[in-house]
Amino acid sequence: MTKKEKAVYIIRELEKLYPKTPIPLNHKDSYTLLIAVLLSAQCTDKKVNEITPILFGKADTPEKMICLTIDEIRAIIKPCGLSPSKSKAIYNLSKIIIDKHNSIVPQTFEELEFLPGVGHKTASVVMSQAFGVPAFPVDTHIHRLLTKWGMTSGKNVVQTEKDAKKYFPKECWNKLHLQIIFYGREYSPARSPKKEFDFITQAIGTKKAIALLV
Repeated sequence: MTKKEKAVYIIRELEKLYPKTPIPLNHKDSYTLLIAVLLSAQCTDKKVNEITPILFGKADTPEKMICLTIDEIRAIIKPCGLSPSKSKAIYNLSKIIIDKHNSIVPQTFEELEFLPGVGHKTASVVMSQAFGVPAFPVDTHIHRLLTKWGMTSGKNVVQTEKDAKKYFPKECWNKLHLQIIFYGREYSPARSPKKEFDFITQAIGTKKAIALLV
C-alpha cells in the first residue's frame, strides 16, 4: 500500500468517525484562541478550558490583558503549568498586538511566530482555525500516529508536518489534523496502551484496507 493509498484510506475512515470537528479549546475570537493554544503547551485541553473562563472573565482583549500584572496572570494560569513563562508571553504578546497590529491578531505565520511564546504549531492552529488558512499543526498525537501509520519517518515534528502536507490534500488539512487528534485520544491513547484499539494501524497494508479504496 503506497502512502497516497494510505492517505485516502485514513481520510475516509476519519471522516466516517468525525464528520464534525469542533475546536477542542473554548474561545470566542482569534485573540482568545491564541491565548488558549499558548496555554495548552504541556497541558490538557480540558484543563485549559477550566482556566480560560477565569482568565477571560478578567481579560478577553489585549487591552484588558495588559491591565493585569504578569503576577496576576500567572496566578490564574498556574494550573496549566509553565506559568512563569506563559504569563510573561501572554502579557508581552498582548502589548505587541496593541502596539504593532492595532489590537488585531496578525494573520501571517511570520507575524504570529514573532510573538513571544508563539511557535510554529501555535501559529498553525491560529491560522487554520481562526483564519481558515490551510495549515497542518502537528502535536504529539499526530506525530505519533502518522509515524505508526507509516506516513512519515517520525524523526521530528518538522518532517512529520512536511510529509503530512505532501500526502494529504491541502483542502483536508484544517479538518484532518483535528480528526487525527480525536482519533488518537479515543482509539490510541499514548498513556493508556491497554485501551488502544487502533484499527487504522491494523488495517493499513491488509487486503481489507486496499479493498476499501475502490
